[in-house]
Amino acid sequence: MNNPNVEVDTINRPLSSRERNQKLKILVVDDEQDNLDLLYRTFRRDFNVLKADSGSNALQLLEAEGEVAVIISDQRMPEMKGTEFLSRTVPQFPDTVRIILTGFTDIEDLVEAINAGQVFKYITKPWDSGELKEVVQRAAATYDLLKQRTEELRRANSQMHLLTVLVEVTQVASSLEATLIPIAKAFSETFTADSCIVQLIEGNTLTETQGAYSDKGVVDNWLSQDPLAKNAIATGQIQSSLNIPKDPNLNSLTHYQAAGVEAHLIIPIIYRQQMLGVLSLQWQEPCYLRADELKLIHLSVELIAIALSSSYRGLEV
Repeated sequence: MNNPNVEVDTINRPLSSRERNQKLKILVVDDEQDNLDLLYRTFRRDFNVLKADSGSNALQLLEAEGEVAVIISDQRMPEMKGTEFLSRTVPQFPDTVRIILTGFTDIEDLVEAINAGQVFKYITKPWDSGELKEVVQRAAATYDLLKQRTEELRRANSQMHLLTVLVEVTQVASSLEATLIPIAKAFSETFTADSCIVQLIEGNTLTETQGAYSDKGVVDNWLSQDPLAKNAIATGQIQSSLNIPKDPNLNSLTHYQAAGVEAHLIIPIIYRQQMLGVLSLQWQEPCYLRADELKLIHLSVELIAIALSSSYRGLEV
């Protein structure tokens, strides 16, 4: 990147992944209040601990709070056994790691739950506090790994979708305008951008021909007054500011403030040394970009250039 105020050695989707200083949420479920309070005190320093005194109340709490990293549930509870409760959380929260506490030898229930992948570990009561802490830390690490792999798979699928869209547009687009909106949509979805604009250029000047996409609806196009866009057009190089509130050159600009944009990446689209347009990715939170995503951006913009040049040739014919 040519903006000296921007670091681009990392790229992580804005800030969809949890910050390391943010506590993971865990849920503890036990019908005995003393046990519930003890579990809360044991883990409150390291985790954001939610409490429920029954399986049904725990299900309601999960509905309200969303996914948690770890569930620790007593087995013997009135109305609903721990294994039954845990099994009902699997479809909606497959990545959550589940631990069962039992003071009885419910071997059949436990073996079935473990074999079905519903229970990570069972701990006998009364439990050893140190052992339970160690098990929960391993469970949290397992959850982190599962989320990382899920994110990697999601990213790979998104990237494949982007390349597929670009290849299809290159092959079948009948006009310049027909290429732009699907390109903007595919880029926005792949890089989790809040909005994306693809705008054509003639004689180093932005034209009225553009395609824009946002999952929130209408996109306000202010690229003609944006210094990053002007620098990208003038230099033919990618320009970015991935934390605009901390960028002294940009944080006072009204168009960023009005749009709520806090990160902006703009990429010239060049084919055989001719600049055809620019692609603008905008986020409403600061973001970081990984090296593999930068490579994908470069490759994808090359495909856009081919698509646009094909449309130009079609118009000339």
